[in-house]
Amino acid sequence: MTGEAADKLFICEGDAVLEGGRGVRFAVTAFGDEATGFVVRYGGAVYGYLNRCAHVPIELDWAEGEFFESSGLFLMCSTHGAIYVPETGQCAGGPCKGGRLRPIAVREELGKIYWQPDEFIKPPRVIPIQPI
Repeated sequence: MTGEAADKLFICEGDAVLEGGRGVRFAVTAFGDEATGFVVRYGGAVYGYLNRCAHVPIELDWAEGEFFESSGLFLMCSTHGAIYVPETGQCAGGPCKGGRLRPIAVREELGKIYWQPDEFIKPPRVIPIQPI
């Protein structure tokens, strides 16, 4: 692979991400630190974000992969209740006060979901295995 195709990284099979429900986390390096991103499905499309609340830099999901509040209409921070619009990551209420989630470019191709690193969100660092 060359160019753009070589840079896309596999996240999961498309059917692992449920409409307005369970999402999938994936490892990233964000602004130089180890972190996680996540992908959710809403309105038939997939959306990816850094798993970090705009209010306080903590992960959103209350259980692994659980990003939506009970109605399935908004993403919600499990700690302080900040809610976000799934299509844009924009704060829709709570203590995030006009903030937004940091987007990660994702796309679905042939039933598989991929993400695209950028200058701030990069692939996870590989930890070398030390010989015994």
